[in-house]
Amino acid sequence: QVQLVESGGGSVQAGGSLRLSCAASGVTYNTYCLGWFRQAPGQEREWVAVVAADGGRTYADSVKGRFTISRDYAKNVGLQMANLKPEDTAMYYCAADYRPPWGLCPGYPAAPDFAYWGQGTQVTVSS
Repeated sequence: QVQLVESGGGSVQAGGSLRLSCAASGVTYNTYCLGWFRQAPGQEREWVAVVAADGGRTYADSVKGRFTISRDYAKNVGLQMANLKPEDTAMYYCAADYRPPWGLCPGYPAAPDFAYWGQGTQVTVSS
């Protein structure tokens, strides 16, 4: 059974940094795409970044150059966020999807593409 547990959210001023972590269990390293999504109140859940089993990374334009996604063989997924902006305020969710045989991610990730979700961690950026 796949379980995802996020940690590391919090409040920060604009321009600051935060690091999110996600502990993934029940995941086979080389067959899962892993990623981060976020959802602000009244808005749809949107993808932030995904990382394939081969290390290939894709970022949403809104975070490119500011956020860095990572994964390790211990099945942890990290999201290093720098130069945060008030519009980054949202609930952030870790996500996983089983994609044999190589664990590649969709070219245009969307929430319906992912079967497994964490409970979310809140990020609030004040101006």
